[in-house]
Formats: sequence, structure tokens, C-alpha cells
Amino acid sequence: MTEAKLAEESSLSDDFLGQLISVGEVDILVGVPTHNNAKTIGPIVETIQASLLTFFPRERIAIINADGGSRDGTSGLVVNAAIGDTRSGSKMYALRTLHSISTQYASTPAGGMALRTILAAAELLRAKACVVISPESTQMTTDWLAALLRPIYAEQFDLVLPTYRRHRFDGILLTNLVYPMTRAVYGLRIREPYALEFSFSGRLGSQFLAQNPWLEETARAGSEIQFTLAAIAGGYRICQSFLGAREHVERRSADLVPALRQTVGALFSSLEPNFSLWSPKTGSQPIPTTGAEQEFTLEPLRINRKRLRDMFSTGVAELESVFRAILSAPTLAELQRIAGLDEAHFRYSEELWVKTVYEFAVAYHKSVISQDHIIQALAPLFRGRAFTFLMENRNGSANDVGNNIEGLCLEFERMKPYLLEMWSGRQ
Repeated sequence: MTEAKLAEESSLSDDFLGQLISVGEVDILVGVPTHNNAKTIGPIVETIQASLLTFFPRERIAIINADGGSRDGTSGLVVNAAIGDTRSGSKMYALRTLHSISTQYASTPAGGMALRTILAAAELLRAKACVVISPESTQMTTDWLAALLRPIYAEQFDLVLPTYRRHRFDGILLTNLVYPMTRAVYGLRIREPYALEFSFSGRLGSQFLAQNPWLEETARAGSEIQFTLAAIAGGYRICQSFLGAREHVERRSADLVPALRQTVGALFSSLEPNFSLWSPKTGSQPIPTTGAEQEFTLEPLRINRKRLRDMFSTGVAELESVFRAILSAPTLAELQRIAGLDEAHFRYSEELWVKTVYEFAVAYHKSVISQDHIIQALAPLFRGRAFTFLMENRNGSANDVGNNIEGLCLEFERMKPYLLEMWSGRQ
């Protein structure tokens, strides 16, 4: 098959494909998706380089940079990570050439397209183990790659997801919705189903690539959690590795709806095609984990709690007609009741939150209105739940926070029959 034909079938540029062919086969592939990350990418690439030379000095390795149209020199910084086995003046010595290749997959960033580029490169290079690293992982250490790759490379796992030491109020969307619902629905205690650092086997990467949902706009976002869900549905071997601290990243209020699309939207979308898999499952099971399943830190963190509650109350009032199409009458009535409470008495209970989420999932399944409008309508309600989580844990210990999250997970599991009842009946 000619290079041009390969490029057409894999959607890789001729130039990128030519560089891959010159590399040949590799044992390990490191994928780095980027877009204007020049401020952070340099130290991260150096850490990747040091880790590979420390822990995998004899393996054939390629670093693949899938760039979404950077204009700040990001790609050049990644390409400079290449090391020849006779590279002069370098403090690092490679027993094999360490290849580093960059390609621009689009003029604008799209997470799904970046992952597709990395998957296609991994398949063409016949990589045995692959790892994806976020360009914003400024706290990455040399141990990260070893922790993620060794279970794939040495123990025949197919997907390794991270666990972190996080601030107790970091990732509230993860701890209050994505993790507990994924756990309850699919029956596995995967702490980070939407991970920005993860590793996978060549066979899992090829299987996910072959599903080819890439032309659908909805598949461009949330590809990370889709990858996890595909591994679950395919019965692949999954484990977790503790990586250590992950820095709290301050998010703007406007970032919430895109985050919901990338996580909750993808999770809701997975329910219908996988119904026969998840519907009979009850409870949840742990998965093999190296290191801690979770750790929380308690440093002071300024969060505008009042604004969260006010946005919840405003949303309940302004979106009443939308909620009538999505929610049951009792659930909506209870939301309207708590929306009128002052800060001291306000509480969005676990049971009410689980009912809300499950009713939204069913409304999404039945497309009672535009599915994207359903996801957008969840934003003010999530802010109300986030307010309650902040208030309940503001004086708690790390252990208290962990117990509260576990209690919410158990509530999602306990109420799963409610989801199934609505799924097959009339709302």
C-alpha cells in the first residue's frame, strides 16, 4: 500500500506518515496533545524525556505531539525532545534513538481529533504500550510514566487510569456526578473515568480507533471518558495507579457547560448502546489499584459560595418550562422549594441530587428536548449541589470528605432501580 493510500485511510498527513514510516515499529508511544502550551510544555517534555531514559532505556520509543494549531512555538519544543544514541553534548544517553514527531491535526483544538491522531500513529507504529500526557501537568514527576506504563507493558493490563492527591474542593463535578454515576451504572470503582493522563495497550487503542465515531461532532468532545467506557464495555483489563499531587486549576464559570458536555454528555450518550451491559449490574466492585485510591488536601481556597447558590435559584426560576419537560413533578417542586431558602437553610440533599441526575439521563435518552439543551440545563442545578458540598465539607477532615463522597456513591447505587424504572417506563 502506498504512503498516500495509508494517509487517506488513517487521516494522517503525508509528511507525518512519512516520518512515522521512517521510525518503524516502537515498543512505547507517548502522546502529547497540545494547543499554545509553550509556557508549560518545556519542563513537561524534559520530565517525559528523563523518565523514558531512566525507566525504559532499552525500549524503542516515539513521542507524538498532536497539535491543534499552536502559534507560540509549542511544537518545536516537543520536537527538540528527540535524542539520538550518539547525540553530543547531552547529559542524557539513550541506548536507542528517542524519536519525537509533531503534527498539526487541525487549525483549532479538538480533543477527540488529537486522540485520534495519537491512536492512528500508535497503530501504524505497532506500539505495545501507549501513554497520553496533558500539556498542563506541571506537577508531573519522572515516576508518572513508569506508574502508568508498567501495568500495560509488564502486566498485560489494557487501560491504566490515574488517581491523585487533590484539594478537597477540586473536581467537584467528578466527585459529585461523573465518578458516582459511572460507578453505579457500570459497577466499577473507577475514580477518574475522565482522565487527562492515562495509558493503554495497542489492542485497546486499535479497537477504539476502529469504532470510528470521529466524524460526529459529539464525538469530538469527551473522547477521554468515551475511551474509558469503551474499555469497560469491551471487557478490557483496567487498573489505577496513584500519581501524586495534581494542582488545583481555577475554572471560570463559563467553563462549566463545556465540561458537562465532555463528561456528563458522553456518559449519558453511552447508556443506550450499552444498556444490556449495565442494566443488570448491582452494587460496585473495586479495580486493581497501585497506591492510594484517593487523597485530599485541606489548604484554604477562596470560592464564591453565594454566587453558586444565587445562580442555582435564578436558574430554577428562569428554566422552569425546560425543567418541566425534563424532571418529574415531585423533583421539580422540591427544587423550587429549596431555591427559595436562604443560605443557612439551603441543602440539596443526596437523594434529590441523584433523582435529578437520573431524570436528566432518562430525558437525554428519550430526547424530550434537544440533548444539548438538556446538558446546558443541568449547569445551574449542579451549582446548587456544589454549594451544598462546599458547605457540608468546609470544616471537615480529609477523611470526612472521603466518607461524604462514598456516601453519595452508595446513594447512586441504591437508587439505580429508579433509573431503570424511568428508563423503560413513562416519565
